[in-house]
Amino acid sequence: MKKLLLLLCLILIFRANGSAAKIGDISDVQGIRSNPLMGTGLVVGLNGTGDNSLPSAQMLTSLLRREADTTFLSPMLQSANIAVVMVTAELGAWDREGSLIDINISALQDAASLQGGMLLATELKGMDGEVYAVARVAAISTTSWTVEGNTGSKIAKNHPTVGRIPDGAHVERSELSRFFDVVGRHRYLTLTLRHDDFTTAERIRQAIDTKYADAGYAQDPGSVRVQIPKDVSSGNVLRFVDSIMQLDVEPHMPAIVVINERTGTIVVGGNVTITETAVAQGALVVKIKEEQLVSQPIAPFSRGATTAVVPDSTVMVSEGEGRLITVPTTVTVEELANALNAIGATPNDLIAIFDALNKAGALQAKLEMM
Repeated sequence: MKKLLLLLCLILIFRANGSAAKIGDISDVQGIRSNPLMGTGLVVGLNGTGDNSLPSAQMLTSLLRREADTTFLSPMLQSANIAVVMVTAELGAWDREGSLIDINISALQDAASLQGGMLLATELKGMDGEVYAVARVAAISTTSWTVEGNTGSKIAKNHPTVGRIPDGAHVERSELSRFFDVVGRHRYLTLTLRHDDFTTAERIRQAIDTKYADAGYAQDPGSVRVQIPKDVSSGNVLRFVDSIMQLDVEPHMPAIVVINERTGTIVVGGNVTITETAVAQGALVVKIKEEQLVSQPIAPFSRGATTAVVPDSTVMVSEGEGRLITVPTTVTVEELANALNAIGATPNDLIAIFDALNKAGALQAKLEMM
């Protein structure tokens, strides 16, 4: 079990091995985003699992009056078969009138379950108060169940008070995004990096300039501005954007160590190094050593070869009593982690070691605690 926990929670090491990524995988086009919609609706047809509250009764009364049906209009409209809910959705950047979008339904009062309920037509509004979609009348899918005994014992699977309806709303009004700006006679689009970084932004600019001369401009570590060439017609703008997003760029891996002490998780960047240190944590003694090996070519067929000094770094970890020995070195965190992993160091040991390395100034990286 100890080894299993160590395997699951110990260290995730990402090596900076020169692997490239597409620009579209590490950045987004500014202006393309979805818009949240929400509305208050009523669920009917529940099997006694509704909220039986005054708001749901008032909403049902208002609905019946709107339908000019006065048959059931009386002070006793409260029922456990109805529930007032919040309906939410995301209006996509390119959703047009008549298209269908998914909706989520959440109970607002003390309803026990929405299983088997039917959502009535509900207006979905944006933050500006305008109606952008209308939820259609449809059955709710909760992917859950609840079983309750006579003595009060109850077993529930998943969340019975939250459900969804795929393609549950019709778009009545679109809010199309504009992904490029027009300044004078020039058109520009802006790429926003998902992780701000000076080096990555400059590499994206260089990749764009290689394909389209002087088209890219890195205005800050989080965005790159791209000028759309004049010979690109309005009908070929999407093709131009696609050609930009398919370019390969090697993202810069920052030297950072992220520690979540609550879960014992440690994530170490591949560019992190440790310099001139030795560590003792409890019964663990870690020695990091660097040697300069001299390569002297004396073998046959080595005419023209020269003497060279080759650095060799090693990490040694031992358990038990021992004295702390400090030796100069520069090794990667992966070498240290492999050595600690080989003797079964716990996550708490590693967290304490990395914290001490950072305070000693030997950890050449940013240490971030979650």
